[in-house]
Amino acid sequence: MLELIEVKKYFAKVKAVDGISFIARPGEIFGLIGPNGAGKTTTIRMIMNILAPDSGKILFSGSPLNEKHKMHIGYLPEERGFYKKVRVFDILCYFASLKSDNEKRYRKQIDLWLERFELMPWKYSKVEELSKGMSQKVQFIAAVAHEPDILFFDEPFSGLDPVSSDILLKAILELGQAGKTILFSTHIMEHAEKICSQIFLINKGREILSGSLTDIKNRFGQKTVVIEYEGQADFIEHLPQVASVVHYPHYLEINLKDGEPNELLRLLVAKLNVRRFEVKAPSLHNIFIQVIKAEEEDV
Repeated sequence: MLELIEVKKYFAKVKAVDGISFIARPGEIFGLIGPNGAGKTTTIRMIMNILAPDSGKILFSGSPLNEKHKMHIGYLPEERGFYKKVRVFDILCYFASLKSDNEKRYRKQIDLWLERFELMPWKYSKVEELSKGMSQKVQFIAAVAHEPDILFFDEPFSGLDPVSSDILLKAILELGQAGKTILFSTHIMEHAEKICSQIFLINKGREILSGSLTDIKNRFGQKTVVIEYEGQADFIEHLPQVASVVHYPHYLEINLKDGEPNELLRLLVAKLNVRRFEVKAPSLHNIFIQVIKAEEEDV
């Protein structure tokens, strides 16, 4: 279990992390989310003891971080980097050996992951010969090969195509189901919604919203309509029933004020060819935009 208690980190006059507290438990995929510059990476670096907090506590199973804890942590940083002239298998064995003395075990785990990610043909290739997506998968293997109990993934899908992203997403979900404590940091809400059971939203270093994904969605109610349509939809934002609209490439999420969705549907079908009309809880992306916008307006 990982626990942060009133953790703060300042850089000169900038409050990078401003008194945040949370608990990430075994078997959870804990989403540390927020816009770029919110303080997510600084928080992870403090947890990893790369940076020291100015105040507050960071506890692993009730105790401050020590060398023993580090042996049970896996970390995929936002800034990737391997020795480009070294062979893939050699670099993976090197990183695993730093946190495990069971060579037979970690070599087997490396092979299993290389096989799973379809990287066995590149096992003895130099890192510089890999594509960006392949390198990202190798970085992931480096984080998990020593079978850590606690895993930190900072923007793990960066540089991956949709197929590779799905493979990695499935692997992270399985690690959570196996009882690992997983801290997942991202600014892509679609990724967080697919993978996280707990959400902790920060902005400008402060907690803005937290709780289980289900509870957060319930908190915002069933006041969102998703539509797919053909036609010109600019008029929707000006309808009296509509609070705001979130635009996506092929559909809209409409946040309603008080009122019946059926009345909105009547107005829409009069001007658009509506292919889909669904009343649902807002997406995490939608909630994120609402909360951050409200936060900025309060400043």
